[in-house]
Amino acid sequence: MSDINYTAASPCFIGCDCEFADAEICVFGAPFDSTTSFRPGTRFAAQAMRPDSWGLETYSPYQDKDMSGCRIFDAGDLELSVGDTEAALKQIEEFSAGILKSGKVPVMIGGEHLVTLGAVRAAYEKYGDELRIIHFDAHTDLRDELLGVRLSHATVIRRCTELLGDGKIYQFGIRSGERYEFEWGETHNFMHRFDLNGLSRAVEALKGRPVYFTVDLDVLDPSVFPGTGTPEPGGVGYTELQSAVTRVCADLDIVGSDIVELSPHYDQSGVSTAVACKILREMLLAISK
Repeated sequence: MSDINYTAASPCFIGCDCEFADAEICVFGAPFDSTTSFRPGTRFAAQAMRPDSWGLETYSPYQDKDMSGCRIFDAGDLELSVGDTEAALKQIEEFSAGILKSGKVPVMIGGEHLVTLGAVRAAYEKYGDELRIIHFDAHTDLRDELLGVRLSHATVIRRCTELLGDGKIYQFGIRSGERYEFEWGETHNFMHRFDLNGLSRAVEALKGRPVYFTVDLDVLDPSVFPGTGTPEPGGVGYTELQSAVTRVCADLDIVGSDIVELSPHYDQSGVSTAVACKILREMLLAISK
């Protein structure tokens, strides 16, 4: 198993300067975008988010909580294999497994959405058939293959469904995909199209179970979040997403989470990076008990 980097990232994400041994949450970056099908650049997300996070306050008026009262460690970015997708996923899996073995919650900054598969494999190894996934996204990510490749950011939730089994993944905000993906998803998963309505029922159904929470930021409308590789008009607004992320993380037993698909250089204003930072802050505060 890969060793965890016990030296904090410099700069770390704001408020994530706890020592690893004392932490309850471990943040790390997975700078991987080798299977991106349209516009690459998500490998730079964590590098952009850490310094920009210092434009935020550690205090959240939404939750009346402050990150100074939380125990969060930022392990920096993994050095992932270039040109070998399965090797990169294995590195993410092993690193996540080490965090879980230490009794901490891994929170990953992508990277493209395929990085989720590595972290989910680690969570499944620990929690088995009890594990459930909540998935926020514009896209189904349920293709069986893309251009002949089965490991892709367009296939990640299909691979996760095959791992966990039917009826264990709850998808929200979905508004893009092939017809067969929607048909397959509505047969094998709980899929909610276009928005986050119905989330309260899912949260109630999942209480008491270990949950992995994956947030593809392109669930947001591109008028709010243009800095992504596959912008899809018609998404949710910031306030709706922030409220939903807080609800999921505060009310459920989150055993792992990620935030993916920020490509910072497609939004030179920096607004998309600021949005990603603020969503991550609210996520970390809500997971922290």
